[in-house]
Amino acid sequence: MASMDRAIFLDQDDIPTRWYNIQADLPERLPPPLDPETLQPVNPEKLLRVFAKELVMQEVSQERYIKIPDEVLEAYRWLPRPTPLYRARKLEEYLKTPARIYYKWEGTNPAGSHKPNTALAQAYYNAKQGIEDLTTETGAGQWGSALAMAAAYFGIRARVYMVSASYNQKPGRRVMMETWGAKCFSSPSEQTSYGKKLLQEDPSNPGSLGIAISEAVEDAVTHENTRYTLGSVLNHVLMHQTVIGQEVEKQLEIVDETPDLLVGNIGGGSNFGGFCLPFMGKKLKGKLNAKFVACESSAVPHTTKGKYTYDYGDTGHLTPLLKMLTLGSEYRNPPIHAGGLRYHGMAPIISYLIQRGYMESHAYSQTAIFDAATTFARTEGIIPAPESAHEIRYVIDEAIRCKKENEEEVIVFNNSGHGLLDLSAYELYNSGKLKDYQPTEFNYPSIVKEEEMQ
Repeated sequence: MASMDRAIFLDQDDIPTRWYNIQADLPERLPPPLDPETLQPVNPEKLLRVFAKELVMQEVSQERYIKIPDEVLEAYRWLPRPTPLYRARKLEEYLKTPARIYYKWEGTNPAGSHKPNTALAQAYYNAKQGIEDLTTETGAGQWGSALAMAAAYFGIRARVYMVSASYNQKPGRRVMMETWGAKCFSSPSEQTSYGKKLLQEDPSNPGSLGIAISEAVEDAVTHENTRYTLGSVLNHVLMHQTVIGQEVEKQLEIVDETPDLLVGNIGGGSNFGGFCLPFMGKKLKGKLNAKFVACESSAVPHTTKGKYTYDYGDTGHLTPLLKMLTLGSEYRNPPIHAGGLRYHGMAPIISYLIQRGYMESHAYSQTAIFDAATTFARTEGIIPAPESAHEIRYVIDEAIRCKKENEEEVIVFNNSGHGLLDLSAYELYNSGKLKDYQPTEFNYPSIVKEEEMQ
């Protein structure tokens, strides 16, 4: 272990050897996923045609810790993990705040975000099962890039359906995927029946994560020896990401700090979940008195304006229904540059914690978050992904509040990826041409009777 004035590093021997499963510590069991045909709790066996068997078992597991396979640990070292925790001293000086600000920097690996933490695990379990092809969706491209890299690492193929708006905004991500050997399609696409249907109705459809999920699932179930992988939302995905939070725990111990505030962005919930859930486990046990804040786009306000109910995870209604905060599976997401936040629903775990008051959420516009991202880049040197800029907006506002009220506070946030492939958005912001979007009409679902959702 090593600590410098700015950066706090861990040795590779400090990589967590177990994933933390918060389901073991929740006050009650999460409402079960429902079969879309019967609206009854889904039989896990039915999911085996969609997901690798071990991932299905992890999804429903109530074990507190699950051992990370040696092959995945070796892949984590290759990334490399652990990632540094930084003290944002230049930002603190610029804001003249008494708050102490730390950020976990997940943009150090070749894919440039937190996504490989689960991509490598999912690729490993599929390869071990003998699966030859993987399908998935991606919003801004961070997840698709990570899965393409992980598939290459474990010697299997990948097909990625990338939301059309991001496919056009971020060609660099497509090139990354293709360079790693994956096939990348603009979604909706001509590759699936559902995609063709949507393009016939609207050739300029900007796509959404819900649509891309439908296409990837259809692709998986209509091809032999193929399985679907998901970059966020599901329990096992958030669990794989808890290597982030467990490392942060060790790093804060080195500098003898206890967090007062933990902040992250939410699209499907994976990076914030992986960062905060080890700390949330302590809070649930009465061992930590910290505030948890999730930040989203005001154009896709799935937790600040969503309804907590059962809804489909995809637009084509192929997936099980999940109890979550949602705007409705057919919500037409505006083409914001934070493509990873363009999803109608929120992870069941994060939804539950927000709904029960264990954490809160805030929404921000594009111009507000790019203003914060620019301040961060000019002080800390890192150009953050548009997704990460959402929590940076909150952190800056909170640090200014601490200055006004002369309040010391330890603020920790997860800087989940770099924005070096999002420079076209920064160019629009710098030229004053970046556009804000208002939420479109909501279509809240009423699929399951209220008494069936208790």
